[in-house]
Amino acid sequence: MGTFIIDGPNKLKGEIQPQGAKNEALQILCAVLLTPQKCIVKNVPDIIDVNKLITLLGDIGVKVEKINNNDYAFTSDEVNIDFLQSDEFRKKASALRGSVMILGPILARFGIGFMPRPGGDKIGRRRLDTHFLGFEKLGATFHYDANSSFYRMEAKSLKGCYMLLDEASVTGTANIVMAAVLAEGITTIYNAACEPYLQQLCKMLNLMGAQISGVGSNLLTIEGVKELKGCEHTILPDMIEIGSFIGLAAMTQSELTIKNVSWNNLGVIPSIFKKLGIQLERKGDDIYVPSQEVYEIETFIDGSILTIADAPWPGFTPDLLSIVLVVATQAKGSVLIHQKMFESRLFFVDKLIDMGAQIILCDPHRATVIGLGRQNALRGIEMSSPDIRAGVSLLIAALSAQGKSTIHNIEQIDRGYQNIDTRLNALGAKIKRL
Repeated sequence: MGTFIIDGPNKLKGEIQPQGAKNEALQILCAVLLTPQKCIVKNVPDIIDVNKLITLLGDIGVKVEKINNNDYAFTSDEVNIDFLQSDEFRKKASALRGSVMILGPILARFGIGFMPRPGGDKIGRRRLDTHFLGFEKLGATFHYDANSSFYRMEAKSLKGCYMLLDEASVTGTANIVMAAVLAEGITTIYNAACEPYLQQLCKMLNLMGAQISGVGSNLLTIEGVKELKGCEHTILPDMIEIGSFIGLAAMTQSELTIKNVSWNNLGVIPSIFKKLGIQLERKGDDIYVPSQEVYEIETFIDGSILTIADAPWPGFTPDLLSIVLVVATQAKGSVLIHQKMFESRLFFVDKLIDMGAQIILCDPHRATVIGLGRQNALRGIEMSSPDIRAGVSLLIAALSAQGKSTIHNIEQIDRGYQNIDTRLNALGAKIKRL
């Protein structure tokens, strides 16, 4: 188990380039299974979860060529379906939640697919019903072995249909879309997720020869084709990392320029941080965050306490609520954080309270943060990272805290953030990896 030792507080300064988007990469890398031709994917983040998926693709029989640090070529012309029933596949796939998106492409192309119950962050219930209900509507049969927690889908041929998803699941929509592009006839998906990363997947599939319309809306129409070809695709910058850097700059009173952020794909993220009183400026496709002594949380027009809640796109992403919560601890004013989608993501606040933050955990979904405008600085403590986003939130808190902080289980942070210690140390942070 790795550990970060952080000496704070330190003001950072300089420019930082966000990594490729983790959540997009996991979808895009599974899509290469849809064609035997070569697919080149650029701006792939060098993080644990993505690297695990690349290794798993190689085990399945995909030819993986690393072109440079963040660009890869994938050729899926010799996929080994039998490997999907092996104990090795069960072990590796169950350690990675994103592996569930292998099922749609494999089912569409080969008529059968296998998947163990996937892992990932322990942030509450994360059901897979949407995936399997969608496959069944396309004509697949579903089998689940409760003893081994193993799923199997079979379909002699998939046929297009109309479906109304029971939830706007991003990975569920992605999985169903990847199955539907090779189905016979027309598939209409209503209540589809429309996040930029799902849009990116649809754009890539269209480059490969798919016929998907309605991209960017919650109503997708897919006209099935017999086969797909190779393509070249570039992954967007990671909006979660961009939001993390905005929060980091505010907490540490730092002057940072976040480069090449793909502003038009950030949605409400900049405006939410502005509601916390954080100054930020768009410069071309960069975000400039000046050093601020104090930032003050807005109230609603009637004077009531601001509420920030997560919602499906174009609402605020749940992955940044942990960051917003931490940033609010040093703001002036109060805010209610409402985490609607996951019931365990706020349980890391006990560590922030130990650091001196004023937070009331109302229930598993809501926390009220009373910002004291830096009147009482956070203090360094020893803690452990429970999941990716909470881990980075604690790192941001530690960088702004007085004294030494220790964060254990930093593999959770490495799952989603590329060389975060090296990159922040280059800006003036003092993070030591053990």
